[in-house]
Amino acid sequence: MHKQAYSRWLAATAALIAVAACGGGGEKTGAGASTGATTGAAPAPAPSAGAGATTAAAPGGAAAAKPITGKTWDVKMIGDATGYRYEPKDITIKQGDGIKWTVVSTPPHNVSFWPDSLPPGTAGALEANMTNAMSPLVGPLLLNAGDTYTMSFAGVPAGTYKYYCTPHLALGMRGTITVQ
Repeated sequence: MHKQAYSRWLAATAALIAVAACGGGGEKTGAGASTGATTGAAPAPAPSAGAGATTAAAPGGAAAAKPITGKTWDVKMIGDATGYRYEPKDITIKQGDGIKWTVVSTPPHNVSFWPDSLPPGTAGALEANMTNAMSPLVGPLLLNAGDTYTMSFAGVPAGTYKYYCTPHLALGMRGTITVQ
């Protein structure tokens, strides 16, 4: 009987180690690392430094992301004593502009779009510009203060796009992007 208990303990420990080992590997992102792939393509003057064009393919091998051809706007991802939020919460941009979300405090954060709030027929264009997406319309989790995610709105039809932070949705972390 003692041997059986030890065997179960050993199997459970081995399984736990295997699961823990699955959490590592791949490219690490640290403070200041960008999760959205960017290039040095010459965008129009932007309010933020280091703005570039996103170039990675969309999930499932769909069309490649379109480059940012206008301004790149900064949105902060914040969690503090006053709540979890995007600053600014609501932003109006032009087609071709980009947004760079930056984790300021209390990660993880991400950008997830409400599929049922999108203007009709826009999901494909939006998904194509979401590099490193975890699933359709869900951007990657940013795990460290200083991490960024940049997304182009080139080729995205005009309209209102409601989004939220998956880990902090219940805490009210929501925003709206109006594309003109």
